[in-house]
Amino acid sequence: MDEEMHESEDSKIIPMTSITNGTGEEVANDVFYFTNQIANIGFIGYPDKGDWMLVDAGLPKSADEILEKAEERFGKQNPPSAIILTHGHFDHVGGLVELVQKWDVPVYAHTKEIPYLTGEKSYPEPDPGVEGGMLAKISKMYPNKPINLGNAVKPLPDDNSVPGMDDWEWIHTPGHSPGHVSFYRERDGMLLSGDAFITVRQDSFYNVLMQTSEVNGPPRYLTTDWESARESVEKLAALKPETVVPGHGTSMSGEDLQEGLQQLAKTFDQTAKPDYGRYVDGPKYH
Repeated sequence: MDEEMHESEDSKIIPMTSITNGTGEEVANDVFYFTNQIANIGFIGYPDKGDWMLVDAGLPKSADEILEKAEERFGKQNPPSAIILTHGHFDHVGGLVELVQKWDVPVYAHTKEIPYLTGEKSYPEPDPGVEGGMLAKISKMYPNKPINLGNAVKPLPDDNSVPGMDDWEWIHTPGHSPGHVSFYRERDGMLLSGDAFITVRQDSFYNVLMQTSEVNGPPRYLTTDWESARESVEKLAALKPETVVPGHGTSMSGEDLQEGLQQLAKTFDQTAKPDYGRYVDGPKYH
């Protein structure tokens, strides 16, 4: 194990929750997710067939809960083949370092996301001044320093395949972060969208608490390239997915998902992009 592996310098417990905290849903026989506080964590694989993959790793200090859920679904002493990341923001990698140290498995991410996972770059700071609700206003407290996974992190294959996830492909969906990816399985229209689009208004404290379900753009306070974010939503809308497991919010399927996603793509600049904020006028990636 890489001796330099470490958590971010500003890692801390974030006091957020929702009514779905700790609960899970099986959306296909081999696709399960559960909500860690306000973020979703995916489990890809059949419970009775051994091999499985973890998608994202929740908020800070979430490793114990993830380990517990993994054992419930896949049994003890049965680590995943790998961990796959949609991106590296604090609420998607919170338990990652401890999980890699426990399981000794590789982590796959887009090449443009790797500098934020190896201690080289910090993400742009969250924007508490962006148009939005309470969770945007308090976003200054959110961690943005990089974790360091050392040589445990690997780039996703150039051919868009996903290691250990047959029939799945990764799709580059930047905007919320430079190396953000979503995962899609064509045979049943299953989409793991990460934060490219989500199904709750993430800056609204009440909507997050109650998990009010509606198709929304990416979280405003951490999205730094709105043109790319719109193009990513258009790309995913063109797939016409049948079911989505988002990074935040509840799963959606059928007409509610497809109509909501098409509407979001058509009205993105009016409904998703904020009217004002630090990153509204152009990308501010480091």
